[in-house]
Amino acid sequence: MNRAELIDAMAKEAGLSKADTEKALKAFTNTVSKELKKKGKVQLVGFGTFETSKRAARKGKNPATGEAIKIPASTVPKFKAGKALKDLVNGTKKK
Repeated sequence: MNRAELIDAMAKEAGLSKADTEKALKAFTNTVSKELKKKGKVQLVGFGTFETSKRAARKGKNPATGEAIKIPASTVPKFKAGKALKDLVNGTKKK
């Protein structure tokens, strides 16, 4: 599902216009992004948690040349699914 398909599905589910749904989706993604940039987390009980994780510096290999390279440390976003979402995906719980 791409962004346009997601907006269509959300609009139908919520009974909103596509324009309002797009604004809501953009507000959600901007808010989550800003919180993660501050190293915070966004927890939606039952759905999941958006947070950041530190990735240590490590050695890698350039796939084109095989040359060893240094990969610097970084902070990466991650998502951990909540129990209700996991159950729904596994078919053990209905929405």
